[in-house]
Amino acid sequence: MAKAPPSPPQDEDANLRRTGGDRGLSLTERLSAGLRSRLYATPLHSLRLRGRFPLKLLGVPTDPVPGDPHIGERILAGRLIHAGHTAMIRDLCFAAAGTPVAWQDWAHGWQWLRDLAIQPDKKAATQAAEALVQRWLDEFAAFDAAAWRADLTGMRLLMALGHAPLILSSSDQIYRSALLSAIATWSRHLDRSARRLPEGLGRAQALCGLYAAGILIPGGQVRAELALAGLQTLLPALVLPDGGIASRTPVDALALADLLLFTAAAPEAVGNRAPPIFADTLARLVPALRGLMLGDGQVGAWHGGAVINGDALDRVARRAATGIELRRGGRWSGFHRLSAGRSVVVVDAGPPPSARLSNHGHAGTLAFEMSDGDERLITNCGGAIGLGRSSAAPLAPALVAGLCTTAAHSTLVIADTNSTRIRADGTLGAGVEQVMLTLRTAEGGQYLDASHDGYARRYGVIVRRRLLLAVDGTELAGEDLIEAGPSRLLRRRGDRAFDLRFHLGPGVSATPTADGLGALLKSPAGRIWAFKVRREDGSAALSIDPSIWVDGDGTLHRTQQLVVSGRTEKLAADLHWSLKRAGK
Repeated sequence: MAKAPPSPPQDEDANLRRTGGDRGLSLTERLSAGLRSRLYATPLHSLRLRGRFPLKLLGVPTDPVPGDPHIGERILAGRLIHAGHTAMIRDLCFAAAGTPVAWQDWAHGWQWLRDLAIQPDKKAATQAAEALVQRWLDEFAAFDAAAWRADLTGMRLLMALGHAPLILSSSDQIYRSALLSAIATWSRHLDRSARRLPEGLGRAQALCGLYAAGILIPGGQVRAELALAGLQTLLPALVLPDGGIASRTPVDALALADLLLFTAAAPEAVGNRAPPIFADTLARLVPALRGLMLGDGQVGAWHGGAVINGDALDRVARRAATGIELRRGGRWSGFHRLSAGRSVVVVDAGPPPSARLSNHGHAGTLAFEMSDGDERLITNCGGAIGLGRSSAAPLAPALVAGLCTTAAHSTLVIADTNSTRIRADGTLGAGVEQVMLTLRTAEGGQYLDASHDGYARRYGVIVRRRLLLAVDGTELAGEDLIEAGPSRLLRRRGDRAFDLRFHLGPGVSATPTADGLGALLKSPAGRIWAFKVRREDGSAALSIDPSIWVDGDGTLHRTQQLVVSGRTEKLAADLHWSLKRAGK
């Protein structure tokens, strides 16, 4: 797909604060959720779920996400594979002990229907799908806390409705009736549970499934109206005014875009137009997501999410009214895009997400990624959520934990500690609470000045990064500073070691210069960039160390990183560096 020029850069000043901070769900909220789960397992809730079941569906919405034909082939061969786990269908137990959570969520959400729907042998695919559906219905006819989780139930409804020709074409009336009854029962369960989920992508999945069921099951007008009202309240909170996702994780933005496209297809399947909330949200969401692309057409790994490949971005762009429009970022999202010539720079200039909205954030504030044409020059090390190959084995827990750290990002690290604390469960604790930002466009190029307070309480210092991308894109000049914080924090006075890291893209090799304060970077295509660094207020050393990069399929690439090391003097350090292209 051809690329549209990004929206023109705008001067901006912003003061971004971490709303909600490191507080997750309250004890009361967790107790209430546990109590509701127990109530759903009672005979009283079972009575509430009883009712008439439909004889047919009114339409079939189009699933915007294509399946994986290789996974479908393996299902036809008798193996259900996801997240590195293989379950043999002949003796399949969906609730078997020891199965990975990611596999269970995929299986209970019926997302394997996509992989079967893409198979050329429709008869074999239909038989396999019906057999799996029947096995699932036999196992989970009554409420189960894991299988009937509201977000998974919403996805299961969408999958069942969108792939009805695959699973409802049987001449076995007992099977058809059981499945249609289950669809109606799940809808009644969501009537009571969807709006009780915490604000986030999970609630959107539950409400979208409920809305689609209200549209496509006869007599569901009231259900659809209530679900739509819930979405109209939720979506403005999930998608910020500039189109950024509140969790600050691009893979969440992609998942929400696909979800909205799927749900909007429900009224279209019965000849009606989708409510404006779907198109309006996508018009903000998709350009902002595409604005995070580097020159290779991929979105980098930010806040736990894996790299997003260009095919997925093109897929949502083709269906969104905004098409291939790019947005440079804004004061709410915290991500900013600088671009000139062949160079693209994406900067995370916002505080990390609150613990209520994300359980997989990264401590990478002020990190940046950079590309020269279709080659990544500077990058972060990667992420684990939403890996492209569903059959790939999950990354090792130690690696996942390492990818979250500040050191795994192209930014400055003080005393080898994270700018925001990372708890054992992966959620983010105290740290960066405020980011100050200035963005300017001048004759010399595009200028960004941002600072964060992640080390203020611990070490009494503020970290600042300044970037200037030349008008022709041939040079990126940077300055990274450590400055004394507010006087009330100076009781924590003490000089600390620091490391300024630049993780190189896959295939980029680094050769040190003779003076020890620079390196020549050579891309796989042979393009040369010269890196130079100097310190204004003391000494610093440059080293070239090993690193890694995890691509969107979960493959590990051995790479290199440039590390500028030193120690603060009187709580300060001032590092000037530049990346300059040699030749054209």
